[in-house]
Amino acid sequence: MPLIPEEPQIHEKAQGPRATPASGRTAPTPRPVPGPRPAAPPRPGRPGPVRPTPPAQRAPRDTAAAKPGPSGPAAPATAAATPQIQLIPATPDGALDAAEEAVDLLLDSGRTPGDLLVITTGDPHPWAAHELSFGDAAYWAQHDAGDDVFYADAAVADRAASRAVVVVALNGGPEAADVTALGVAHSRAGALLIVCGDPQRINSVLGAGV
Repeated sequence: MPLIPEEPQIHEKAQGPRATPASGRTAPTPRPVPGPRPAAPPRPGRPGPVRPTPPAQRAPRDTAAAKPGPSGPAAPATAAATPQIQLIPATPDGALDAAEEAVDLLLDSGRTPGDLLVITTGDPHPWAAHELSFGDAAYWAQHDAGDDVFYADAAVADRAASRAVVVVALNGGPEAADVTALGVAHSRAGALLIVCGDPQRINSVLGAGV
């Protein structure tokens, strides 16, 4: 059954920082609904040789220690879970910005960086391109550490482990990349799957049984 984009559910006073759209990119997109989660601890630094700052790396967030809510801490993500699916309408040029805004809002809501996997279908995220410049082994070592947001191209995303939240940016590439990205994302998302892209294209892929 085709999915209907959800109405924004985050009040204006709860909005997180907005990613600044690149020149020529289109209108702002609806905000995701990450839901309440324990506050995230400061993001750890990475051991090993000193590296230049990645182009899209975020500064550590100084937040309070995590406290369980009324229902206790969030359960670990499992591949068998059925994730909630949320669509954020965006053009291919604006999909990556929409995904970045979704990530910021999720982190501000209390999700830890290690909860998040971002999959792209077109140009790789600048963080992924930077980390891959140190070699494939170093790149996947960041994934295995599990302490930061991980960005992966659709072609290699099947190597990624399950995470609580998966964000997909349909930022270009062939239709086959969309099918691959959405299939992998659906199997890897434990609680929430956010897809940023053209709703008709997303519905056609999801409606085909992804």
